[in-house]
Amino acid sequence: MAIKDIFLPLVGEPDAVAIAAIDKCVAVAGDLGARVSAVAVEESIPVRPTVMISNDLDNTAAVEALRSVSDARGLLKAFDDAAIRFGVRKEQTLIRPVAEDIPEHFAVCARIRDLSIVPVKTNDDRSEKIVERLIFESGRPILMCPEELAADLPVAFDDVVIAWDHTAPAARAVADALPILQSATNVRIITATDDKTTAEMVSGAALVSHLAEHGIKATFETVSIDGSSVGKVFEAYVIANAMDILVMGAYRHSRLNEIMWGGATKTIIGQPPCWVMMSH
Repeated sequence: MAIKDIFLPLVGEPDAVAIAAIDKCVAVAGDLGARVSAVAVEESIPVRPTVMISNDLDNTAAVEALRSVSDARGLLKAFDDAAIRFGVRKEQTLIRPVAEDIPEHFAVCARIRDLSIVPVKTNDDRSEKIVERLIFESGRPILMCPEELAADLPVAFDDVVIAWDHTAPAARAVADALPILQSATNVRIITATDDKTTAEMVSGAALVSHLAEHGIKATFETVSIDGSSVGKVFEAYVIANAMDILVMGAYRHSRLNEIMWGGATKTIIGQPPCWVMMSH
């Protein structure tokens, strides 16, 4: 199934990094030929500094300090500008939910879209909560855009790596990513292991064969964990091979276990090394 209907959740402030991420997310939607529905959250700012406003000074900073809500309209303006520039069909909505309801609201919105593209801040608690709720409750795949890397991220996904472990989440991620895999130039499948068991090798070869039935030429290899974490292994592979996007299943182990002890999903959500497409 082609990706034609995308959900874009927007929170925070329209600073330069956030605007660059919005711009890149919309550009990707344009490359996919998809419509984008953006939902921006206007949040109350709990602490307002006391400022003195002088009639004879430039009061821009003072007025900004006195705002009682986040600049959701600024986020939507950045989205609107990008949609016009890239010729993307769009919808946009401003909402004012209480803070704890934001992730759930986004998950509900995402259920009737093909994909959520999510700007993600590095090691940010709110970003992680939004991503996790979308993973578990939207029933749809997500595509994470690391905000700090957004300016340098590609628009087209020519070089794709699939993190494969023969689990149900990984299988779901591959199925959800088929439209992206079919348009890629280079598709690699990797299994992080120190054992290279027969089962792992057979599984990797079987996935290569399965993708070939969809017109996708892929290669398979194993990568050593060698005392590292699986998430860090994926990160190192992406960087060393200049991959455009990582496709992976989310939470092979229990979510609580990953939160307490760490895991590949938790590591990648906290700091995506490139575009990352996840499914569960």
